[in-house]
Amino acid sequence: MTYAIIETGGKQLRVEPGRFYDIELLTAEPDEKVTIEAVLLVHHDGELSIGQPLVAGATVEGTVLRHFRDRKVLVYKMKPKKKTRKKRGHRQEVTRLMIDSIILNGAVLAAETETSATPVADDLAAQETEPATEE
Repeated sequence: MTYAIIETGGKQLRVEPGRFYDIELLTAEPDEKVTIEAVLLVHHDGELSIGQPLVAGATVEGTVLRHFRDRKVLVYKMKPKKKTRKKRGHRQEVTRLMIDSIILNGAVLAAETETSATPVADDLAAQETEPATEE
């Protein structure tokens, strides 16, 4: 299993290829490729590469799926015995990022496999085109 710890939006995330993550808003359009170079740690087949503070030559590539607003967080302030109450809400802008690959020194350590989506569609198409024979 290969994973990396990256820093984006002031937060650190453990990412794996083929999975999507909700991160702080990026200035990229949907379906655009993004390269994250702030890689703090890379784990590949038992080998651990730890950066001080960043791993030299390590990048994580991903595709922006969409931008949206996260769930509302309610902020409620109250001062007891003073009849003072404030109720505010906040919705954070986030980007859904699909991790495509983890690269270390120019070599792709792990990449997203697209085999899960294609065979299902091919199987459904094959079932629809084959004539049904009942005995």
